[in-house]
Amino acid sequence: MRNRYRRRVFTGIVRTSVERLDVPRLRVAGTVGSLAVACGGAVDELGLVCVYAGLTLLVVAWWRLGWLLQRSTEAVPLSALLRIVAFWAAPLLLGPPLFSRDVYSYLSQGAMVLLGLDIYSNGPASLFGTPFAAVAAEVPYIWQHTAAPYGPAFVLYATAIAHTVGSNVTAAVLGMRLVAILGVAALAWSLPWLARRCGGSPHIALWLGVLNPLVLAHLVAGAHNDAVMLGLLAFGLVAALAQRRIAASVLITLASLVKIPAVLGLAFVASVCRTSGAGSRHRGIRALLGTSVTAVLCALVVTGLAGTGFGWIQALGTPASPSNWSLTSGLARLTAHVLEALGVGVAADVMEFWRLVGLCVAGLIGLLAWWHRERLGPVRALGLCLGAVVVFGPAFRPWYLLWPVTILAVCALRTRPLLVMAGVCGVLTMVVLPNGFAPDLPDALRALVGVGVGLVALAAWAALPAAVAGHSKQAQVRRVSEVRT
Repeated sequence: MRNRYRRRVFTGIVRTSVERLDVPRLRVAGTVGSLAVACGGAVDELGLVCVYAGLTLLVVAWWRLGWLLQRSTEAVPLSALLRIVAFWAAPLLLGPPLFSRDVYSYLSQGAMVLLGLDIYSNGPASLFGTPFAAVAAEVPYIWQHTAAPYGPAFVLYATAIAHTVGSNVTAAVLGMRLVAILGVAALAWSLPWLARRCGGSPHIALWLGVLNPLVLAHLVAGAHNDAVMLGLLAFGLVAALAQRRIAASVLITLASLVKIPAVLGLAFVASVCRTSGAGSRHRGIRALLGTSVTAVLCALVVTGLAGTGFGWIQALGTPASPSNWSLTSGLARLTAHVLEALGVGVAADVMEFWRLVGLCVAGLIGLLAWWHRERLGPVRALGLCLGAVVVFGPAFRPWYLLWPVTILAVCALRTRPLLVMAGVCGVLTMVVLPNGFAPDLPDALRALVGVGVGLVALAAWAALPAAVAGHSKQAQVRRVSEVRT
């Protein structure tokens, strides 16, 4: 009874504190959270407490901001949201790569192309003994001999960064992060525009698709190339809705030449063009053929410019780690344990079997969504297709959830689906350690301590008088009046 009473008191204090957080306090709380994440990621052990305290500040501030937007978007204009994006992202720009070490694989692959090595048949280990050995040494051992699964558009900018900064690891990471920031900036411009055209809320689109802690942690701090893929995809959707089919086809093809899931957007382009030619079946066929031809020509040109040949097509089948988080990999491991317990033995292809099943299920869901695209809307149908790929695909990482989330963010979402997506994003933000590796018990305990520190800091910040916090009631009223004007 006493423990239950204490939990209720603690929960009540947290809820009351969060309700006292207004927009100016949220902007400061999220900025301090990002700063704590960036600083904590540069040190060990104690730094883990700092990182998780910062993540707690970020996630709670983001959730509270979304709750305020749900009540009224007038309280927070788009310009204010964009400023919050800048405040929250800025501390992460100069910090170390966090929550994954994939950026070192990207840099290694760019260096390999620069040295004339085939990235589609060799791994970063081939750089040992070259001037870029320091970059390759940062790649986790499990990926040292893995070929690149990315397309020639990725190769072009990765090689350009390697050519520009040479073997300077710090400068190379900064260069890759700046490219990722350009992708996030493309999202920040595109999503509100798309939301206006798709019946959604520009404010919610920006909140869910850009201010999302998963975006900050993995696309900004982690510098993942998913930022470039999503930015190009969003630009392509804007061009498609503006009835610029060739530009849309080129942009979405470039996105898929970074990471292949974006290729689903080409069906969106053809669908929108066919819809615009209502009553003309032949026009729809011509739009589909035109989109396909444009995409093929773009792929040929970019592949030629990259100079790596067509090995990227075969590399699309690069095997995922058997221990990855995907649903199909989990089912395969469970099947293997059951078979071993029964003494049947494990078939060598049990993993491939489940991954094939997953791809079939994803394909079926995608076809159903596309079949009902007139009712769902092409953008929502595309988001559901990407969601099926994420859930049932052969590999899963937390930031993969951003593929469907950023697209669905522009649609008119009901409260419950919106809360579910936001909740999953918030949880996935917290489950990956800043070093990208699996946690052990001491790490988990330090992370929990960090969460507690973050909650205490939020309660203290919410309890400060308005004058001490740097704003007054009169200033808030004046800001609201300016927005309404």
